[in-house]
Amino acid sequence: MPPKIILVANTDWYLYKFRSSLMRTLRARGWDVVLVSPPGRFASSFHRDGFRWLPWRVGRKTLSPLAEVRAVYALTRLYRRERPAIVHHHTIKPVLYGTIAARLAGVPAVVNAVTGRGYVFRGEDARARGLRLLVKPVYRFALRRRGVGVIFENQGDRTYFVEQGLVDAGRTWLVESVGVDPQRFRPQPEPEGTPVVLLAARMLWDKGVGVLAEAARILKSQGVPVRVVLVGLPDPGNPASIPEEQLRAWEAEDLLEWWKWRDDMEAVFARSHIVTLPSFSEGVPTVLLEAAACARPLVASDIPGCRAVITPGENGLLVPVRDAQALADALVRLLRSPALRRKMGRAARQSVLRKFTHQQVNAATIAVYEHLLSERDAPSTE
Repeated sequence: MPPKIILVANTDWYLYKFRSSLMRTLRARGWDVVLVSPPGRFASSFHRDGFRWLPWRVGRKTLSPLAEVRAVYALTRLYRRERPAIVHHHTIKPVLYGTIAARLAGVPAVVNAVTGRGYVFRGEDARARGLRLLVKPVYRFALRRRGVGVIFENQGDRTYFVEQGLVDAGRTWLVESVGVDPQRFRPQPEPEGTPVVLLAARMLWDKGVGVLAEAARILKSQGVPVRVVLVGLPDPGNPASIPEEQLRAWEAEDLLEWWKWRDDMEAVFARSHIVTLPSFSEGVPTVLLEAAACARPLVASDIPGCRAVITPGENGLLVPVRDAQALADALVRLLRSPALRRKMGRAARQSVLRKFTHQQVNAATIAVYEHLLSERDAPSTE
């Protein structure tokens, strides 16, 4: 009988965007795949594709003790009913609550994906500092256990979690990114007309959207011909979400264009010349991999997740975090040299083919599953 795996995230969008290839690969190998998330617009897509999707109601912003306990209890009941061989949690609440629920329900193997440190570990406001005090002991309780493995997307995050005592080094794996489909995201010639600089992400301050807006203001003051385009929506469940009014104000100032949500990202990349992500913290950004697969040069923040993708001067440029002037300077360098853009774009495509395809990443992820499942019957030393 094939093993049953449950993939859990705090939005159905996350599973749809980042784990569709993995779930299909697992099903093709004979696994029984179940998806769990709060309800959203993508749940019907799972059903249409023949996957079982089960609702789990958990608030992304709520911190009510009663609501959080209910969320853990609901997931525990679901795990007891489904009896999976392994569960794979994505995003912070599923990682914390799901690991506790899995222990209570007797799930033998648990994989937790840490895709970046995000607001809780990077934020410097009072709320973030308070959350860190609450979250770190829970991480230690949840992650430092037999049968629990943690996948990191970059070595910087892995080192941080180990040094903070949140997880034992021997229970960690490095799987750089969720991968990209190089057949869907293919090289296209640059479009004619004014060069387009693209940022595609959730509209969050910590994705560097405000930094790009300021860089656009610098480029405008210098008379540099460029169209700066944002693709994505605000995320009201995230404290760093940018109000829609601010996005429209930047548009009214003629600093940038906001194209909102787009499903056809391969077509969006084809309309761009440069792709940028001046983010403050990342795992390994999928958007950079998709853009690289489309042979677009990259400009991003000099942080671990982006360094995993960009080799400076070869397939893109790295700039200091929160530095709008440095970002503007890097963009100008590429805007003024179509030959350099083409050279870096070709190198970017090759970097994806070497190590970031869905096939490579899915194989590495499934190897973690198989390792943990092989431990199930081994004698416990705890």
